[in-house]
Amino acid sequence: MKSEKQNETTLYIRNMVCNRCIRVVDEEFRKLGLNIKNISLGEVNVEGELDDEMIENIRRVLDDNGFDLIEDRKMKTIEQIKLFILELVRDDQKISGKVNISGYLTARMNADYHYLSTLFSSVENITIEHYFILQKIERAKELLKYGEQTLSEIAYRLGYSSVAHLSAQFKKVTGMTANQFKSLTENIRKPLDKVN
Repeated sequence: MKSEKQNETTLYIRNMVCNRCIRVVDEEFRKLGLNIKNISLGEVNVEGELDDEMIENIRRVLDDNGFDLIEDRKMKTIEQIKLFILELVRDDQKISGKVNISGYLTARMNADYHYLSTLFSSVENITIEHYFILQKIERAKELLKYGEQTLSEIAYRLGYSSVAHLSAQFKKVTGMTANQFKSLTENIRKPLDKVN
């Protein structure tokens, strides 16, 4: 979807989830000759109006790199919800401690939570709360894989009230305990001196 301000077009893009994604989109748009005014997760502001041929070129480039141009307002809203949840899960300052996801999204999106929740569930077939839990568990898996923090530190970092709470959710989502997951990831790679 695009919206146009004075001499500026805003494009909304699905699957931009990290700084590397921003870098790829930035490079590809510059190759197309677009003058980028601002770029952030899921959103790019470019100078000028875009004709149909340029929009098609943008679609092709985004598709080639695993992204999608969002052209539906509802899908834009869902993508924003996902990006705000991802941002929250990755920001240790915001997530440590008890997080009220409904209050957080209402404030960030300036929209009624009931509307956001109903829309998200109808399209994604899961609740926002469940999506939030899935993202927290993915982050926990990433942190466990690094092996630099204890499970207690990870639980605190992700805003769980206790290690037991994180452990229960981890097992429910993955089907294994955090320690089982950690032992699996420790055995995935062999040290170079053990390869034969």
